[in-house]
Amino acid sequence: MMNAEELRPIYERNNRNAQRTADELGVKASTLKSWDSYRELRSPFVVTGRTTLTNLQTGEQVLQWERESLDRERIEEAREAALQALSANLPRVAAAKAPKAFNDDLCNLYTFTDYHLGMLAWRKEGGEDWDLDIAERTLISSLGAMISQSPKAHTAIINIQGDFLHTDGKIPQTPAHHHVLDADTRFPKLRKAAIRLIRHMVAMALESHAAVHLIIAEGNHDEESSGWLADAFGVIYENEPRITVDDAALPFYVFEWGRTMLGIHHGHKVKNEQLPLLFAAQFPEAWGRTKKREIHCGHRHHRDEKEYNGVTVVQHPTLAARDAYAARGGWIADRSAQSITYHKEYGQVGRVCVCPEMIAA
Repeated sequence: MMNAEELRPIYERNNRNAQRTADELGVKASTLKSWDSYRELRSPFVVTGRTTLTNLQTGEQVLQWERESLDRERIEEAREAALQALSANLPRVAAAKAPKAFNDDLCNLYTFTDYHLGMLAWRKEGGEDWDLDIAERTLISSLGAMISQSPKAHTAIINIQGDFLHTDGKIPQTPAHHHVLDADTRFPKLRKAAIRLIRHMVAMALESHAAVHLIIAEGNHDEESSGWLADAFGVIYENEPRITVDDAALPFYVFEWGRTMLGIHHGHKVKNEQLPLLFAAQFPEAWGRTKKREIHCGHRHHRDEKEYNGVTVVQHPTLAARDAYAARGGWIADRSAQSITYHKEYGQVGRVCVCPEMIAA
């Protein structure tokens, strides 16, 4: 039996496939799966079921298939431990002075969806390069341009609308379907970058708005990370009365601004045309208090907007470059992000759009 460090390069070379790894080692897949080193590499996955093919004449086992899934209990324990550590050690942000001039009736919604921080893209495949450094520069420059061009509003909503992180852990794959991802960096480095960027974004918004509301929405790439980030920033800003952090337990978020209800969902759970009825049922009180309603989503990386019986669903594009998966699938869309301004009485009254070419210029 090989130890984990000896087994790792062979396992990775075979795309983390047990059968191919076993074939290369000259052992049965069932033997490989019995090794402690294999189970160490597979962590945090656990076996949730087995299907066995048996020769009825001899009783001999011919093949066996195993179903694996993430150990949710271990993930939740790790998340709680991380949150407790963050709560104990993170410095609380002191209250900052509010700007002197702003319009009490206005709210600016700054949306960044499908940002895929930590993704690696190559211009020869997808048309543009993308890595952690490019992503950091693009995000801060884009938000700066959006703030400078938007009205001086009372409130800013920093809407990080899912898939802010490209990976959700040390294994570069999607949490639900285990699709292999092109990752630029180690996950601990990505965690630090995410925290640094969000703090910078909130500080920028706080300089020009009287209040800031932070939404870190769940996406299909960062199901767990979005949660612990939101929990951590709730602790970080607990002494700052001008900042609120959405702590919704479900991947559906709502914010009221005067007579307007703003709904937020990444788009990975519910189709666009089903969102109006869902939000009406999920948030009946907010629905009843408002006259104008918009629901914002992403997930599909391209722009789309449609009104459903008085409720507008806005599907936002992404600023991120295409990775190999998108390029090979032939999916092409303009890269951009936008801020939308809302009036307490009149609803949406303005937009500002930015694209990577503007930032580079």
